[in-house]
Amino acid sequence: MKKKEDLRVIKTKTNLYRGLIELMKDKSFEDIKVSDICAKSIINRSTFYDHFNDKYELLQSLIDDLREELQNKLKVIKETHSIKEYYVESIKLLLNHVSENLNIYSSVIKNNSNSIAHDMMIDSLLTSVTSYVKDNYINESNIPTERIVLFYVSGLVSICLEEMKNPNSFNPENIINSTEYLIPNLSFFKPIGK
Repeated sequence: MKKKEDLRVIKTKTNLYRGLIELMKDKSFEDIKVSDICAKSIINRSTFYDHFNDKYELLQSLIDDLREELQNKLKVIKETHSIKEYYVESIKLLLNHVSENLNIYSSVIKNNSNSIAHDMMIDSLLTSVTSYVKDNYINESNIPTERIVLFYVSGLVSICLEEMKNPNSFNPENIINSTEYLIPNLSFFKPIGK
């Protein structure tokens, strides 16, 4: 269980996150210095180093917090009637999470060629979807369940990330409609006990 953080620590981390996000709107992460983050966040360098060893640890902390938030959202999916329905529900929750954090995601991917947002989304969805499928369905194909899930999750996340590059035109409804059209019924997965 995570130890409860002091309110001052939470405020400091939040200010540092905001500063980093603002800077990433105009600069690549590699071009940002700790001093830039501190100036933008109105935080002393010594305070920064009380919480993080470097800017990479700050970014990782931000992404870890986003990952935890997304994983918690994915846990609330109720029983669905098909894997396709489960994928659509998962993508709706992912898009809701992205919409709530669009400023962060678009800043991370706009000027940064690294795959940190992509990897975090893939990891979160893979864990959730693979677990759900294995717990509720029998795979009657010759293809491992993990590979099938990776195929569809990777495509969905790539579509989301492409759409996030321009936050002004980000339209979750279009992505959901595409998802429903592109994902087949996956009839080789049979519900357990039915």
